[in-house]
Amino acid sequence: MKYSYYPGCTLRNKAKDLDAYARASAAVLGFELEEIEDWQCCGGVYPLGSDEIATKLSSVRALNEAKMKGQALVTLCSACHHVIKRVNDDMKNVEDIRTRANNYMALEEPYAGETDVYHFLEVLRDQIGFDKLKEMVKNPLTGRKIGAYYGCLLLRPSKLMAFDDPENPTILEDFIRAIGAEPVVYPYRNECCGGYISLKEKEMSSKMCDTITESAASMGAEMLITACPLCLYNINKSSANDLPVYYFTELLAEALGVKEEVAK
Repeated sequence: MKYSYYPGCTLRNKAKDLDAYARASAAVLGFELEEIEDWQCCGGVYPLGSDEIATKLSSVRALNEAKMKGQALVTLCSACHHVIKRVNDDMKNVEDIRTRANNYMALEEPYAGETDVYHFLEVLRDQIGFDKLKEMVKNPLTGRKIGAYYGCLLLRPSKLMAFDDPENPTILEDFIRAIGAEPVVYPYRNECCGGYISLKEKEMSSKMCDTITESAASMGAEMLITACPLCLYNINKSSANDLPVYYFTELLAEALGVKEEVAK
């Protein structure tokens, strides 16, 4: 299996591990992430303004390139996934945005939302299968009690993202079981960490992170995993956080026996 791959800006600097462990794990699991050429930043935030399309064009370019290759588009960063999937929905269902974007880009063939967009976790769940993943684990993470932190961007708006149940998601817990560890379910795993207000409202954001980590620790979690670079950064800098936070791909690579190769 080969997918077009959109890494995004953060995976080129602060979140290199998220990217590197994913690529190594994909190779073991039998699928290829073919990085899109000349991709541009998605903007990090889905643009709600409907009267301009400039902030949507980088996503449209990536989506169209995947379409031209006849491939689905895979993302890793929660923010990138959120933006690209919502822009894809615009191109599929909002005629005014679709028309103006296509007129601006002057594509040989108009883009109309044909590309399927998957998060890496969805590939594991829906294409590889967690049962198959479990069979391929070489180093099961037995005994580790791991809390899944979803945040908000993967789950909402739920009908459009179609990632998991926004109130009771299970994909990360199922992932944790597949790599041999014990998932810890806690109340605030799908609440926002305050990432987008962390510079302007530092105290409020810090309190939000404290609530998340205290909730996880109270239920017995010894660590947290996430797919979001902003969430990881925000929770790690919280003064009340005593739990280590990892990208889910790092634990995946460890379970598959390729973590040390990436670390070199």
